[in-house]
Amino acid sequence: MSISGWPMRLDHDYFCFQSLNKPKRKNVVEEKRKREENKDEELGLKEDEELGGAVEEIHEPKWLGKKNFVEIRSFWQIFRSFDRMWSFFILSLQAMIIMACHDLGSPLEMLDAVVFEDIMSIFITSAILKLVQAILDIVFTWKNRLMMDNLSRKKQVLKLLVAVIWTIVLPVYYARSKRKYTCYSTQYRSWLGELCFSSYMVAVAIFLTTNAVEMVLFFVPAIHKFIEVSNYQIFKIFSWWTQPRLYVGRGMQETQVSVLKYTVFWVLVLFTKFLFSYCFEIKPLIGPTRLILKIGVKNYDWHELFPKVKNNVGALVAIWAPIIVVYFMDTQIWYSVFCTIFGGVYGILNHLGEIRTLGMLRSKFDALPSAFSVCLTPPSEKRDQKTRNFFPLRFHKVSGNEANDVAKFVFVWNQIIKTFRLEDLISNWELDLMTIPMSSELFSGMVRWPIFLLANKFSTALSIARDFVGKDEILSRKIKKDKYMYCAVKECYESLKYVLEMLIVGNLEKRVVSSILNEIEESMRRSSLLEDFKMSELPALKAKCIELVELLLEGNENQKGSVVKVLQDMFELVTYDMMTDGSRILDLIYSSQQNVEQTEENFVDLSRRIEPQLFESSTDRNSIHFPLPDSGTFNEQIRRFLWLLTVNDKAMDIPANLEAQRRISFFATSLFTDMPSAPKVQNMLSFSVLTPHYKEDVMYSTDELNSKKEGVSIKFYMQMIYPDEWKNFLERTGCEDSDEIKDEKMRNDLRNWVSFRGQTLSRTVRGMMYYREALRVQAFLDMADNEDILEGYDGAENNNRILFAQLEALADLKFTYVISFQMFGSQKSSGDPHAQDILDLMNRYPSVRVAYVEEIEEIVKDKSQKVYSSILVKAVGGFDQASKALFSMEIYRIKLPGPPNIGEGKPENQNHAIIFTRGEALQTIDMNQDNYLEEAFKMRNLLQEFLRQRGQRPPTILGLREHIFTGSVSSLAWFMSYQETSFVTIGQRLLANPLRVRFHYGHPDVFDRLFHITRGGISKASKTINLSEDVYAGFNSTLRRGCISYHEYLQVGKGRDVGLNQISKFEAKVANGNSEQTISRDIYRLGRCFDFFRMLSCYFTTTGFYFSNLISVIGIYVFLYGQLYLVLSGLQKALLLEARVHNIQSLETALASQSFIQLGLLTGLPMVMEIGLEKGFLTAIKDFTLMQLQLAAVFFTFSLGTKIHYYGRTMLHGGAKYRPTGRKVVVFHASFTEIYRLYSRSHFVKGFELVLLLIVYDLFRRSYQSSMAYVLITYSIWFMSITWLFAPFLFNPAGFEWEKILDDWNNLNKWIRLPGGIGIQQDKSWHSWWDDEQTHLCSSGLGARLLEILLSVRFFMYQYGLVYHLDISQKSKNVLVYILSWVVILAVFLLVKAVNMGKATVQYQLPPSVQAFQSIPFHCCSGHYHYSVQRLRPINEGLDCLLSGILTHWMGLDTDCAGCKA
Repeated sequence: MSISGWPMRLDHDYFCFQSLNKPKRKNVVEEKRKREENKDEELGLKEDEELGGAVEEIHEPKWLGKKNFVEIRSFWQIFRSFDRMWSFFILSLQAMIIMACHDLGSPLEMLDAVVFEDIMSIFITSAILKLVQAILDIVFTWKNRLMMDNLSRKKQVLKLLVAVIWTIVLPVYYARSKRKYTCYSTQYRSWLGELCFSSYMVAVAIFLTTNAVEMVLFFVPAIHKFIEVSNYQIFKIFSWWTQPRLYVGRGMQETQVSVLKYTVFWVLVLFTKFLFSYCFEIKPLIGPTRLILKIGVKNYDWHELFPKVKNNVGALVAIWAPIIVVYFMDTQIWYSVFCTIFGGVYGILNHLGEIRTLGMLRSKFDALPSAFSVCLTPPSEKRDQKTRNFFPLRFHKVSGNEANDVAKFVFVWNQIIKTFRLEDLISNWELDLMTIPMSSELFSGMVRWPIFLLANKFSTALSIARDFVGKDEILSRKIKKDKYMYCAVKECYESLKYVLEMLIVGNLEKRVVSSILNEIEESMRRSSLLEDFKMSELPALKAKCIELVELLLEGNENQKGSVVKVLQDMFELVTYDMMTDGSRILDLIYSSQQNVEQTEENFVDLSRRIEPQLFESSTDRNSIHFPLPDSGTFNEQIRRFLWLLTVNDKAMDIPANLEAQRRISFFATSLFTDMPSAPKVQNMLSFSVLTPHYKEDVMYSTDELNSKKEGVSIKFYMQMIYPDEWKNFLERTGCEDSDEIKDEKMRNDLRNWVSFRGQTLSRTVRGMMYYREALRVQAFLDMADNEDILEGYDGAENNNRILFAQLEALADLKFTYVISFQMFGSQKSSGDPHAQDILDLMNRYPSVRVAYVEEIEEIVKDKSQKVYSSILVKAVGGFDQASKALFSMEIYRIKLPGPPNIGEGKPENQNHAIIFTRGEALQTIDMNQDNYLEEAFKMRNLLQEFLRQRGQRPPTILGLREHIFTGSVSSLAWFMSYQETSFVTIGQRLLANPLRVRFHYGHPDVFDRLFHITRGGISKASKTINLSEDVYAGFNSTLRRGCISYHEYLQVGKGRDVGLNQISKFEAKVANGNSEQTISRDIYRLGRCFDFFRMLSCYFTTTGFYFSNLISVIGIYVFLYGQLYLVLSGLQKALLLEARVHNIQSLETALASQSFIQLGLLTGLPMVMEIGLEKGFLTAIKDFTLMQLQLAAVFFTFSLGTKIHYYGRTMLHGGAKYRPTGRKVVVFHASFTEIYRLYSRSHFVKGFELVLLLIVYDLFRRSYQSSMAYVLITYSIWFMSITWLFAPFLFNPAGFEWEKILDDWNNLNKWIRLPGGIGIQQDKSWHSWWDDEQTHLCSSGLGARLLEILLSVRFFMYQYGLVYHLDISQKSKNVLVYILSWVVILAVFLLVKAVNMGKATVQYQLPPSVQAFQSIPFHCCSGHYHYSVQRLRPINEGLDCLLSGILTHWMGLDTDCAGCKA
């Protein structure tokens, strides 16, 4: 088939095939008209073709269809994709039941001939399961049978025949050889005892031949991979049976070491799971099962439908069913437990949490320059390669040749701190205390540490010296033990010398000061400082030094006398009070003057020495230079000296902002992790960042900042959440309050400040542009000399224009940022403010590019035709005087074959713009993400991971961790942030290594761009099936032999939903996406092509998580309905009474099996472990306790209901759709109407049903079961049902304000009464909402509808059981009692219906007689209720009547709209 013209020609038949079976007859004139419209020259159409009415037979092209896989919505897809896992669990369950029935006391007893033969029966079950799998393969590929090749069809038929043969052969051989086997004694009386064989065992050995081959290949993955990817005919024949000849899904085997690691993990998980299941689930039920079979129950409390069945099968099903459900679910729990253990161990080995507090940061800060030199500085040619040990050495002592790397660290550190100030994370005072001084000393390896490290160190050293008694050596060791204390003392001494040197200019004064300093240094050399000086006066000397430095900083010439006075006081304090022999200073002065000629100047000096007025100035000369010259460097040094003297313990908590603390701690920790060495910027891989954007907020407008929805403006909300950052913002802008912000520049600064704290595009763009800033800084450090580094970035920029032009060019060459904004063209033409905000961002960051889709109409051959183009634009300087808007200039234009939106929108938004990206790597970033400058410095290290071999191949996707920055907005946001953090850290850490099944879960990941654009792109865009488009990029990469790694030394910020309604919509969207993944070809191929243990990892970390949650809730229903059957039928009462007669205690214990289901709470362990690793386990315990006090358990239980509802409903009926959450930061009050619309079907109905089940169970078990047993069995179910009913009201802001309750109630009544119709939205009318809720049933299949009806039939069980417990039935068990109850119910229903129809017909006010007639059904029900209460059992009877009426009509909620509304 020729493909010329596709895809630009819509009339081409590339996706069609010619049908040869049913030719159709068409009019040639009509065919000619269509051909003239298309003008298809390639088909050889001729203009002079004869027209006429002749009719000819043609073969109409048909759509090619799906050739290899058809997505069919069914829960059987879970078994089909992961059939090996389900078969393994089913066979293991059967084996454990057999072992428990034989009462084995030791595992060696399994080798007994009888036991072993019974256990071998599991292979009959295995043959049946293979038959089921073969049938499912045929059923699910039936739709594409015509497109399958003959070999594929023959293979499926052959598999079915083989499965049928084995299903027949194995049972026959088992029956014939039952207890007929030949045994042989083993030599040396080994523990085997004897070996027994039978014909059935031989048949099983043949049956397991293919499994044995797969096991051998599993342990030699290299050979297995060679066979799969080989084109040799013999290997094609071998692999033909196991998988189709497709490119995808082949050669995915890992290295031997990786296979060993994840095999050990799953062996431990499965061993623990089976041991627990056998000891606590299966074995305890064997004894009660035997007792139930022995106890005969003849009298039932209702009409028994199967009276001849005497072995209590119903009781056995009610007891065993919950345990079976738990058995298939609890593997997810044990996976969570071992994920916590292994993830914690891997985190410790990877130095996670190495620095998690400010105290730890201060203790290891001196090691940061050397770690920075190893990680973030390009290695020099002389640097030795790092040794590769099991625990690699991450840093070493800096040598002399690498001392300039210290200066680079200081430069980068100061850039980071300046960024903190620009982001208002720190104040000006904190900026000064955290900045490291730049000086030439850095190139010799000497660093003057920032003040926040030396805070209070000098004062502490003075206190130690003042009170110390002993030798100088001991005092010296004591001070040097704290390296920062020693540095503070040393720097203070050197700073004082420097200040006195600059201040004192008189010869005599210089000699005096020099003599004192020489005396001090000589005493230190002789170790006699404590003998020569009195340390008790040090605090007084410190106070004088502080006074002197403060006067110098003021620089007021009128304070010169005060300076002289302070200097004289210091001189007297040192010579008279501190020095034990101060007279030596004067003796030295006098002796130094004896040989000086007696000039007039000398006489003046002598007279001045006679007068003890040192440091005073005379008329002809100055003794001190005051005020000092106004030098920036000198002033900084004096200010630093003052801080060393005055800063107290308060500075030890700098920075005070928690976000600044977290970022610094993470950056410092990452320097000690295993990351590749950084190349020079000119040698690094180039990369692009792509951000899709639709209609989300770009920046908050001034009106939005001040709008007070719900009484709170966004600006006020941000001020309350970030009070310290707001204070720093006011300090930076020089304002006292927000009322002073009036001019345009300050208003823009305010808009930016608020927008940078919300989930806006401007925050994302600012963060991503840090990459470019980091590249410029790193390129500057690569190319600049020492003098340029000392001048600083800004100074070098002014003095070396050529260098900075090179930096700009290099940054643009290595980094590209594209915002894919589909709606930009239409919004710009319509004057939408979002477009102007985009232009403002492009003007602020000139290297930003915007890609959008343009839709225009063109006249082609006298016909209007829409033309779509993908366009890339950039901002240019200047304003349009007419519109007062910025200009944008088109760079590229690419014509598209048609409208790009074929799916959910976001994938197409990325796919159309990916052509405009450049470089070897591509990072995808959502519009609600953020980045940090200190993390951007590590990007070139991360890109080097593409060059590192990970197993058998280099990585194709680099996974990164996320930090959820919305955790402080609300308690729910805090819960979500911790939950998300545990997944993106400890969860993905384990997925990548050792499990090797990490996929793509979000948008900080970095793609191998060339790999993915040649293999289908980074997003799949099919509507509905690719709702969760991100994860399919990971599936696609893995199926095509890619490798996905995960790296925790670099993090990206991420915003999450903050309100319950937003979170629930997000959870619903993810659950819908997972249900679509379950039926997708990607999951099917991964489940089939992975080896067994890797397949387990894939299942329990993707769709299996949601399916496990679903069956855990199903287990609760199974348990309660089983208990309902037991109590209403009277079986439980009869069994327990009989057991008590025989003193059998195990039976009541067996009936309380539900408590095992609540082990799902252990899934919170990974969160606790991750918090403990990163913040300390004490903090983790405190946070976890605080979360529980803030009802975190209620929130997570409520989220469970959201997951299972949308996953289960979508699997049955479809209806998956994207649910926009708005990504708002401010949490608003939700009305009762909105709460009901969101949670009625997912939570309220289910919670109400569970409550009714629990009430009925409680009513009918009281006569024979203790209340304590009931509480132990049902407490967790009560908690879940009450949570589902009331959590939306608990987490609703201002939900209990009386005014809002009244407003919500009135709005709810209006919503219920308003009729629906065309154009009426679901938030306006109950009827419209109900119609929208049922739309998923319109496209549902017949099987799903039948299953839904079958599930709804369970409600009749209530009525059937309750009717026979009414005293009005006179304890009759006749079926007529049940029939008569239906007659009464139908009569009441018809009466109510007639009244409603009459009311609808009569449009005027009904007379009182008719209104009284309307109330007859109510009075009848009330009278019946009161009669039951008074005449029959006082409490239970009334509840029985009420419940039977409510629950019988339960199905009406699902099927009768009018009845439900009434």
